[in-house]
Amino acid sequence: MKVQTYLFFDGQCEEALNFYKTVLGAEIQMLMRFKDNPEPGGGGDGCGPGVVDGEKVMHANFLVGETQVMASDGNATGKPSFQGFSLSLNPATEAEAQRLFSALGEGGQVQMPLTKTFFAKAFGMVADKFGVGWMIIVE
Repeated sequence: MKVQTYLFFDGQCEEALNFYKTVLGAEIQMLMRFKDNPEPGGGGDGCGPGVVDGEKVMHANFLVGETQVMASDGNATGKPSFQGFSLSLNPATEAEAQRLFSALGEGGQVQMPLTKTFFAKAFGMVADKFGVGWMIIVE
């Protein structure tokens, strides 16, 4: 069994995917739009016509390094809320950590500046412009 992350971007999924492609080198493995739902009407699963703009992302898989992350515009409630967790990145160098931290923080919010700590060469916490929390650590 494995545990995987599924992020709901409430209408900003495609923008987020493009951001992660640029910043993290993410590779989109699969993307299906609501208009491509093979079962129109959705059978009560929230994917039916009129629920979400057909161009929005129903489901996407993307890789960050070796890690698969899933994402969607579904489950829309008005504003995405990413609370109680962070995704952790482990770059090999402090220079790469600084690049990632700066790029993820562009338009976001620094929660803890990237700095040397007693447990890491570099560690910092930032929420990106979509509200997703990231921890950057160089062990």
